[in-house]
Amino acid sequence: MLFQEAAEREAVSRAIGEVFALWGYAPVETPVVEEYSVLTAGVGSAAERTAFRLFDLDGSLLALRPEMTVPIARVAASRLAEQAGPHRVRYVAPVFREHASMRGQARQFTQAGIEFIGAGGSTADAEVVTLAVEALEASGLSSYSIGIGTVEVLRDLIAASGADEHWGAAVIAAAHQRNLVELDRLAADPSVRPAVAKALAAAPRIRGGREALDQCRDLLVACGCMNTLGDLRETYRVLEGLGYADRVTVDFGIMRSFDYYTGLVLEAYAPGLGLPLGGGGRYDRLLAAFGAPAPAAGFALGLERVMIALAEQGRTPVTSGTDAVIGGIDSVAVFAATRALHNAGWRVTTAVGHSGEALVREADRIGAAEALMADGELIVRIDRSGERALPLERPLPAPPRATWGQKGGAR
Repeated sequence: MLFQEAAEREAVSRAIGEVFALWGYAPVETPVVEEYSVLTAGVGSAAERTAFRLFDLDGSLLALRPEMTVPIARVAASRLAEQAGPHRVRYVAPVFREHASMRGQARQFTQAGIEFIGAGGSTADAEVVTLAVEALEASGLSSYSIGIGTVEVLRDLIAASGADEHWGAAVIAAAHQRNLVELDRLAADPSVRPAVAKALAAAPRIRGGREALDQCRDLLVACGCMNTLGDLRETYRVLEGLGYADRVTVDFGIMRSFDYYTGLVLEAYAPGLGLPLGGGGRYDRLLAAFGAPAPAAGFALGLERVMIALAEQGRTPVTSGTDAVIGGIDSVAVFAATRALHNAGWRVTTAVGHSGEALVREADRIGAAEALMADGELIVRIDRSGERALPLERPLPAPPRATWGQKGGAR
C-alpha cells in the first residue's frame, strides 16, 4: 500500500480515532502474537477456525491475534484488575484471520474499535452505539446504517420452548448460519410450545424502529418472556432522542456468536457492500474467563471495508500533499528555510542543488503546490517557467492546500 492510498487510510483512521478520544477512550496496544490458550479461553472454537497458529522455540503454541477484544480483555483482567473502572479503551490495529481471500476479507486487515469495560446496562450500550454512529460519520460516509438487536430474544425463546437441549443447540447453530429456513423447520417441531414456535419464526424477520420493539415484545410476552427487551428499548430510546433513528434500525435478524455475546449486538452496513462494515455488542462473560468478571461492550470497524464503501460512494478523503519543494545552492540556507516553513505549518521537502526549471519539474513530480528557492535569508517563489518571482512575505503566509496545476504557479 503506497503513498496516496496509505495517506487516505491514515486520514480515515485518524478521524475515527479522534471521535473515540473525544469520548475519553484511551489508546492501548497489545502483542500481535498471543498464546493460543488465551484466544480459546475467550472465543472458544472460533479460534480453531480463524487463527494462524505457530510454535515458538520452546514449543509453545501461539497464534496471531484474529481480533482485538480478547487481547484487551486479557489486559483488563491482569494489568487493570486493581484499578477502579470503568475503563474506556480504543485501538487501531492489524489482525489476522485464516479464511479464503475475498473482496473486503483479506487475511490481514485493520480494526478500529473501542471497548467499554466495567459498565453494564442500557446507558453503556447507548454510548457504544453512539460512538459507532459518530465514527462512521467522521469517516466521511454519506450512506450507512447500524442495526441493533439482542441475543436475549433467542436465548429466552429457547428457555421457554419446552424442547430438549439438542433442539436448542440446533437453533443456535442455525442462527449462527443465519439460516432462516432451518429456523422455520425447527420452529415447527411438535415438541415446541405454539407461542414459541410462532415467535421463533417471526422474530428474526422483524426490523424497524419503535414499532419493531413493540411487535417483538408482543410475541415474547405471549411466551411468558416479560423482561427480555428492557435494555434494548431504553438503548433505542436514547438513540432516538439523539436524532439517530434515521441511522439506527432495530433488527432482530442480527445473529452474532450466541456463545460469546450476552445482550446487545450491533452491525454496521453500507449500501452495495456485501459484508458488514463492522460489528460488536455486549460480552459480559468474557472477562470471567481470565479471572476478573466484569461487564463489557464494544465494537470494531474494518478499515478496509470502510475504505471500499467510501470509494463506492465517491467519498474517498482528499489528503493534503506536499506544499512546496525548496531548492538552492547553499544547503545551510535550504535547511534553515525548510525549518522556518515547517514552523509556519508548511509541508516542505528539500531539493538542494536544484533551481530554475529543474526545481519546477521536481515540484510537478511530487505534486507540490509551490516551487521555492532559498537565497540567503530570502525564500523566493519560482514561476512555472523556472524564473524567480516574488519572495515570500514575512511573517511567512499560511501554507497552500492545492496542487501546482490548480494554483498555476506563483501567486
